Amino acid sequence: MKTNITLLTALLLSPLSALHAAEPSKPNIIYILADDMGYADPGFMGCEDIKTPNLKKLGETGTILKSFYAQPVCSPTRAALMTGRYAVRTGVYTVIPPNAKWGLQLEERTLAQALREAGYETAIVGKWHLGEFQEGYRPTNRGFDHQYGLWFGMIDYFTHMSGKKLDWHRNDQPCDDQGYSTQLLAKEACRIIREKSPDKPLFLYLPFNAVHSPFQAPEEYLNAYTNLKGGRRIYAGMCAAMDEAIGQVLAALDEKNIRDNTLIIFSSDNGGPMPGRVTSNGPLRAGKGTIYEGGVRVCASVNWPGHIPAGAVTNEPLHAVDWFPTLVKLAGGSLDQKLPLDGRDIWPVLTQGAKSPHDTLLLCGTVPECVALRAGDWKLLLNAKEKDAEEAPADESGGDKVELYNLVTDIGEQKNLAAEQPEKVKELIAQIDAVMKAAFAPGQDTTTQRKKQK
Repeated sequence: MKTNITLLTALLLSPLSALHAAEPSKPNIIYILADDMGYADPGFMGCEDIKTPNLKKLGETGTILKSFYAQPVCSPTRAALMTGRYAVRTGVYTVIPPNAKWGLQLEERTLAQALREAGYETAIVGKWHLGEFQEGYRPTNRGFDHQYGLWFGMIDYFTHMSGKKLDWHRNDQPCDDQGYSTQLLAKEACRIIREKSPDKPLFLYLPFNAVHSPFQAPEEYLNAYTNLKGGRRIYAGMCAAMDEAIGQVLAALDEKNIRDNTLIIFSSDNGGPMPGRVTSNGPLRAGKGTIYEGGVRVCASVNWPGHIPAGAVTNEPLHAVDWFPTLVKLAGGSLDQKLPLDGRDIWPVLTQGAKSPHDTLLLCGTVPECVALRAGDWKLLLNAKEKDAEEAPADESGGDKVELYNLVTDIGEQKNLAAEQPEKVKELIAQIDAVMKAAFAPGQDTTTQRKKQK
């Protein structure tokens, strides 16, 4: 009896704020996805001419992922992230145009669905770009409790117009909020954090449309970059605006007193377009739209105080598909599903310095014939094309039909070793062929194709 009285007394004397501050044991998860940011452009990657102090701090007080891979363009990376599956399985190889009569297939289980099943409140604030032509394809029908932002791929930052159509939505209904899109997304993300359910962890997917074209920024962000010229100057202002938005999100977490229980992941969705003129992919070859490193290796970091090592760097090859199993497992959710996963749990890599769980990573191009495989230090490319273009998939001048590089000694993919290493080429082509036999055609009904394969 004495013990019960003591416990009751302690509870009654506890500060009321402490009782209300109890948070779920599962971490909040925030995935911040930049659009078209160059590999070398965040502060944590050493960029000096563009100031991104919040991104720099996130990277330097967390772990920087130096060999993190995505897809060459927007929609395929989002599909990989949402499903944990390669483009050869989802059929999303390239950009889904506005009003296209297809999208991420409805049979796919999304990360938002899996986390909601695990007890999470789920929100997308930003760019969806996985189909919207029917209600079932829209975010609030794909596992998200809240939606705010744009459905399509590219809008005017001030008017929110995609061509002649307004593309700004709240909970998948048209919304005519006024303002610079990056700032509106920050405001909404902060609102969701401040108003989050006290008895549920939060999954906030924050895919900015920044820093994708059109290159537009409020004048105050351009004034700090008078030393830069042309597109680089506007791009710098856009990066600065996005970084400021990220800082506001971090402040909201601190205000809510949940920063220490929040895992924050940052990456770009593909390499930077127009490298050397607008963006910088550092030592990597080419850029957006290609399967060279500049198109598929992206800037990335992960931060969770007390859980993710601070000041660490990993060069282990990882892929966007890995976040699905990693986050669902971390959330205590189920990975039992009909469709197989390509992603692997990378938590030991991030927290214990383990090796990558992948022997190989498949790097799909914007068409099935254009594909690469990374296997350890080696990378084999088939039908790679190189084009300095911002939006269109790379489809013109390029290298040899078969290319082989050692990325440890040649990160810039300059010396093709295919002729010198015929056995390695044969080995890696065989591995690609084994996967591509079951590949789905782009933009098609994968359910029908799957039945035909059986």
